[in-house]
Amino acid sequence: MAGRLHLCADLAGHGVHRGSWVDACSHRIVGWRTTDRMPVDLPLDMALWARADQGWSVAGVTHHSGSGNQYTSICHGRRLEEVGALASVGSVGDSYDNAMAESVIGLYKTERVRLDGPFKTVGQLELATCDWVDYHNRRRVHSSIRYATPIEHENQRHHDQQQGQPATR
Repeated sequence: MAGRLHLCADLAGHGVHRGSWVDACSHRIVGWRTTDRMPVDLPLDMALWARADQGWSVAGVTHHSGSGNQYTSICHGRRLEEVGALASVGSVGDSYDNAMAESVIGLYKTERVRLDGPFKTVGQLELATCDWVDYHNRRRVHSSIRYATPIEHENQRHHDQQQGQPATR
């Protein structure tokens, strides 16, 4: 089944905020939002919906995030509790706080924002993000998952689990 759900929050600059939710096992981006403010509920709900739509329960999944107040809020904690997800907040002031998130953010900025920008509107950036997420999930291979795409990796793990085989990374 899926690994832990990992929050990637980024201030994209110039008043634009982007949040992504990444499955830490498969590297699949399962939800995102680009906006001119920093909402938490919509992208989190998108990630939870994506997993539920695939028939995957998020009960027991660890949701790791940075320590920003939007992610440590009572409302955010209650939403995670409603679906049975466990909250995990990174430590402040060390390089391990949100390393996976920062890696995804770096790829996003390098492969999309810096390459195709500047974007004149949040809507343009959101469309570019949608295209990049599709590329990231369906066509970009990752060395840490044996040079597979995130979707290929998830499909293989699901197949192995159906066959009763142990999960491999």
